[in-house]
Parts: sequence; C-alpha cells; structure tokens
Amino acid sequence: MARTNPLQFIQQTRAEVAKIIWPTRREVLLTTVMVFIMAALFAAFFSVVDIIIRMGLEGILTMFG
Repeated sequence: MARTNPLQFIQQTRAEVAKIIWPTRREVLLTTVMVFIMAALFAAFFSVVDIIIRMGLEGILTMFG
C-alpha cells in the first residue's frame, strides 16, 4: 500500500468532503417526520397483532383450563 504524507492526506480528505452533497434543512425535516410516522404505524400494527395473539391464546387457555 502506498504511503502518503500527512499534507497529501489532508488535501485528499478535503477534496472528498467537498464532493459530499449535504441534505437541505427541508429534506432533513421531511425525512425525520417520515421516520416518526413509520415508527408510529409499525407500533400500531404490532400492538394490534399482539392483542390478536393474546386474545387467541386466552381463548385457547380458557377452553382447556
């Protein structure tokens, strides 16, 4: 592996960082809102599934208990 001196490394690093396209404030806000919406939807879905499974198990246990 070729070795570079620290000055070349810093220059190369700065050149690579300059290529990054940073998201706008609006993009970050929209993405954050979407994450919260999806988290809420998944929480609601798994809550409903949990309730259905619990009711099913309670029904089975009361039949045999």
